[in-house]
Amino acid sequence: MLCLGVESTAHTFSCAVLEKKGKKGKILSDVRKIYRPPEGEGIHPREASRHHVENSAKVLSESLQKAKVSVRDLDIVAYAAGPGLGPCLRVGAVVSRSLSSYYQIPIYPINHAIGHIELGKLLTGAKNPLVLLVSGGHTMLLAFMMGKWRVFGETLDITLGQLLDQFGRSIGFASPCGKQIEDLANKSSIYVSLPYVVKGNDVSFSGLLSATKSILSEGVENACFSLQETAFAMISEASERALAFTNKKEFLIVGGVTANKRLSEMLQSVCRRQNCKFFVSPQNYSGDCGSQIAWTGLLESSVKDGANLDETFVRQAWRLDTVEIDY
Repeated sequence: MLCLGVESTAHTFSCAVLEKKGKKGKILSDVRKIYRPPEGEGIHPREASRHHVENSAKVLSESLQKAKVSVRDLDIVAYAAGPGLGPCLRVGAVVSRSLSSYYQIPIYPINHAIGHIELGKLLTGAKNPLVLLVSGGHTMLLAFMMGKWRVFGETLDITLGQLLDQFGRSIGFASPCGKQIEDLANKSSIYVSLPYVVKGNDVSFSGLLSATKSILSEGVENACFSLQETAFAMISEASERALAFTNKKEFLIVGGVTANKRLSEMLQSVCRRQNCKFFVSPQNYSGDCGSQIAWTGLLESSVKDGANLDETFVRQAWRLDTVEIDY
């Protein structure tokens, strides 16, 4: 079975074609175009959506060509229906509805966050993990129980990705800023004390962001090092507590922030203490991509029919723990 997945929740417009045989999936193509804001600025929804409109036809065509298939070969179309930026979500939805309507292809609205998890499981082989989802839009600890992904800890304000991006923009970088901050942090080993806020199994990053801006006089590299060490230690504490509580024997990291090597190092230490297998989504597929939407669409198609066009939607705020999973 072949599925075209369309991702457009934020800065990335992506189309991917995946093939499913039995329980195995194969990525045939994954093409992306990423909106880059000016230096020092974040994503502007209107400008990002304009970028998606301008690049959607080319990305779609290239994804089909690389997969060596035509639109008529597709069995289903899946699109990211949320959560995300409204103007950006609507571009992907319109592209998907148009293909579904014209070519009579079943269509599936997909939760973007669940897409991260399902693609991570496919590519790493994790079966029943505690999942840490860390990206610009999410910071959550999740385990699958009783037909839903249940939350065992999350941010109370901004996400880990937002923390890095907002601090990065304050020193002149353009979003996303994680790589630049990691590179600067690797040049220092001097820790400057910063607020450490873990409440139960939840974390709070807004105070940490303000405090890190105030220590820039100590040096940008020292500030980046201290920011990473503090934020990642908070995440590691919450993760270890969740592992102990759920008794999971697998731990999987997904989302764009998984690219940070220091975060993986700290979480690997947690897994060794908890006698738990450690998995991390491959860097090329850790961020937003059409593959996560296509694979989740294929999983859903095994247990349900596609949606009617008048039932397709976009939802800026769509928590993954409200989605019932039958596959």
